[in-house]
Parts: sequence; structure tokens; C-alpha cells
Amino acid sequence: MSDQISEERAAAYYIGGIMMVVGVLSFFSVFITGAMHFGDFSNFEERGRSEMLRAFGGMGLIVLGGIIRGIGARGLAGSGVILDPKQAREDLEPYSRMAGGMLKDTLNEADIHLGSGNVPTEEKVVVKVRCSQCGHLNSETAKFCEECGAKQ
Repeated sequence: MSDQISEERAAAYYIGGIMMVVGVLSFFSVFITGAMHFGDFSNFEERGRSEMLRAFGGMGLIVLGGIIRGIGARGLAGSGVILDPKQAREDLEPYSRMAGGMLKDTLNEADIHLGSGNVPTEEKVVVKVRCSQCGHLNSETAKFCEECGAKQ
């Protein structure tokens, strides 16, 4: 498994993003030209066709760009285009690795250290009580000294 995304997938991601931006610009240009020609009904039919083409073409570019961008980000199997679980794991591996790294950073920031088995360990505070007779350190719950047997 590779922790890097291939150049083809990166290119598809960026091309999809560019298509989405062009689609948004095309879609919103309809509102700008509509505001510029407000009340002007000359050449109305031709301008209407042009605006309709830009509006629907822009929406199509947004949707198509989003699909291409998603496939570029997650790969064919990772985005569900190809139903292959093994390939999907390989396609999504960089993101899984990233999520694990982010979790590790969060745990480190919270000063939580992972012990064996990746289970957070809790530090227990151990309180010892010194025996008044012999000076031996006993646990705080001891009723009698572990060394001399004197009552605590």
C-alpha cells in the first residue's frame, strides 16, 4: 500500500475542482447579465437561450466536476465506481493513515499516551503511609504494617 496519491488521481482532483469553479462562474454569470439587462427586452429570445445554456451548462459542470474530483480524491474503488473492497482499502489508505496521524496528534495534545495494545493507560497515584513504629512504607489502605505488624 502506498501512502501517496498517484499523479493521475491528483490531476483528476484538480481538473474536477477547476470544472466546478468554471461551472459556478458560468451559473452566476446568468444573474449578472440578467441584472445588467434588466428591463431591456430587445433580443430577448437569443439572450434567453444563451442564459439558459450557461445556467444548465454551469450546473452540469458543477456536478460533473464534483464527480471527477471525488474519484480523483478517493480513487475508482474508494469512491464506489468499482466494487472491489481490497482496492478500495488501497485507494483510501492515505486518508486512513492521515486520520490515524490526526488522532495521535490529538491524544498527544491532550497528554494521553498509548500503552500496549493501543489502549490509553491511566496513571494511578500511589500513596504510601510510613509506619509510626518502624518507618516502613505501606499502602494507604493497609490496616497493619507490612513489616512489623503494628496497627496503622
